[in-house]
Amino acid sequence: MSARTISEKILSAKAGREVHAGEIAICNVDQVLGTDASSPMAIDYFEKMGGERLFDPSRVLFAFDHYSPPGSGKTAAFHDRVREFARHYGAEVCDVGEGISFQLLAEHGGALPGSLVIGADSHTVTIGALNLFATGVGSSDIAAAMITGQVWMRVPQSIKVTLTGTRTAYLSPKDVALELVRTIGPEGANYSVLEFHGSAISAFTLEERMVISNLAVEMDAKAAIFPSDAATSEYLAGRKVGLDAPVRADMNARYVREITLDLSRLSPRVALPHQPDNVVPIEQAVGTPVQMVFLGTCTGGRVRDFHEALAALNRAGGRLAAGVQLVLTPASREVADAIRDDGTLEKFEALGAIVTEVGCGACCGTSGVVPADGMNVLSTANRNFKARMGNASASIYLASPAACGASAATGRITDPRAERAAR
Repeated sequence: MSARTISEKILSAKAGREVHAGEIAICNVDQVLGTDASSPMAIDYFEKMGGERLFDPSRVLFAFDHYSPPGSGKTAAFHDRVREFARHYGAEVCDVGEGISFQLLAEHGGALPGSLVIGADSHTVTIGALNLFATGVGSSDIAAAMITGQVWMRVPQSIKVTLTGTRTAYLSPKDVALELVRTIGPEGANYSVLEFHGSAISAFTLEERMVISNLAVEMDAKAAIFPSDAATSEYLAGRKVGLDAPVRADMNARYVREITLDLSRLSPRVALPHQPDNVVPIEQAVGTPVQMVFLGTCTGGRVRDFHEALAALNRAGGRLAAGVQLVLTPASREVADAIRDDGTLEKFEALGAIVTEVGCGACCGTSGVVPADGMNVLSTANRNFKARMGNASASIYLASPAACGASAATGRITDPRAERAAR
């Protein structure tokens, strides 16, 4: 048996035979995730393919996250169609206000080490942080998997990413992810898996690792996978709904490229408009005026993110700067309930923040608050393409929750390492 990477081992188990990078494999899937943005098209394909039943209704989940709530009769009709399909075939629906598809799968205990998850959202790669192979696919692949329980793919090659050094104060997983996007480039991981290694992994919680995995898509990666360790077990404790099989790479596994990132040398980062790889040290962006700050979605909408943003905002003055609109969108109902129960949400609301329904929110411009013409937006989201948030004349900058919190207080991009920024 040849030495294999984590992804080769997972896909071999799901294919029922040993497979290696470059081979075509027919794999059994463990979970199929649909969203309100793409599920109507997947249902069309399902019907055209002659689908009569789901391979396993308990393994098909639809989440209403992109249009949460729906902003038109057309998007409301999308929801109605998916609800009817799910009722007829027995699939689970997470309705408006529940959260983002892959975040919900992780919270519900369905994202387990060693499993294969396919989703209609490209950022399904996020839950690879749980030591599994998670990837985004097209609507026709979703439909075929709903019928057969299988998906075909070319086994991807792997890039070994080793995290070393010591995590410094205020260094966030978003900073690590942005630096990787800058280093690898927007197409540098094309049809590859980012496989994480190194002693510094333990410096990040499981949910922080999700942020790093999430941005793998901005490098064109097929998946991003962390090893299973104590942080994985801690996150899964009390959540698991099945058996998990942690997977480690073989000692002599082959990688197409190896990258080492020393956290000791890394400072906070900002992605400038209009590309996620247009990344600079925050010092080069400090002072840029901002009129809107967005905290939330799948890269900045978890409990720790809101805590860090609020702490940074308080260090930088404790109130919103004049003319700054602060928008919060929790990634799930579980997150929203937690920050309401611990008083965080009330503190943000007292500052004048707008709290939207949970889900994707303003990130993709299909729900939530749309920036005004000419606005500079500082966001915890994963993409800053022109018109990404629904207005092509706005300029979107990406940064960590702490940088966003500090900047909301000053009205300009602010280094979160400053104990108290001058107003």
